[in-house]
Amino acid sequence: MKRFFAWLAAFLLAANAFADDMAPDVLVQTVTNEVLDIVRKDKDIQAGNTKKTLDLVETKVLPHFNFHRMTQLAMGREGRQATPEQMKVLVEEFRTLLVRTYSKALTEYRDQQILFKPLKMASADTDVRVRTEIKQSGGKPVTLDYYLEKTDAGWKVYDMEVADVSLVTNYRSTFAQEIQKNGIDGLIRTLQAKNKTAEIPAKAK
Repeated sequence: MKRFFAWLAAFLLAANAFADDMAPDVLVQTVTNEVLDIVRKDKDIQAGNTKKTLDLVETKVLPHFNFHRMTQLAMGREGRQATPEQMKVLVEEFRTLLVRTYSKALTEYRDQQILFKPLKMASADTDVRVRTEIKQSGGKPVTLDYYLEKTDAGWKVYDMEVADVSLVTNYRSTFAQEIQKNGIDGLIRTLQAKNKTAEIPAKAK
C-alpha cells in the first residue's frame, strides 16, 4: 500500500510561480498534468535514472507539501512526547523517506489516466479535499483524494487517501509501535537507518 501511495503522490504537484493564486483543484490538475508530461517524455526517468527522478521530486513536488503537519499526523498522540529539536529531525527524516520512496516509484508510471472530480468547496473554506480517480488498463479504477489546507504560502497537501486509506494513518501504527518500544529517539534512528539504506547508489548519480 505504501508503494502504491508513493507513485501516485509523486505526480501530484509541480512548482509554479502562480500557485499561490490557484484554487486547490485547479492547482492539483494543472501541475499534475505538468509532471506527468515530464515523465512521459523523459526517457531517463522511464529507464530508472534515480538521480534525475529525485531531482524532479525535489523541485516539482516538495514545495506543495506540508511535511511538518504530515509528520505530526503520522505520529498521532505519540508526537506529544517529542521535543522541538526531536520534531525538527523527525520532519526532515520523514520528508527524506517519502521523497526517496516517491522517486523510486515515479519510474513505474505507465500512462494511467487521471480523472479530476468537481470540487465541493465554499468560498471561506481553508481545508478541502480534492478527489481524483486513477484509471488503470485491465484493472478497476482507484480513488485518490488529496487533503489540502490554505496557508500564507498557498495551498499545501497534508494527507492523501487511496481507496479510503490515509497515508499518514498508514504510517501511524508503525511509528507508534517504534515509539512504544524505543521512544522518540528510537523512531529517529529507525528512519535514519531506512533513509541511509535508500541512498542513491554512486552509479545513479
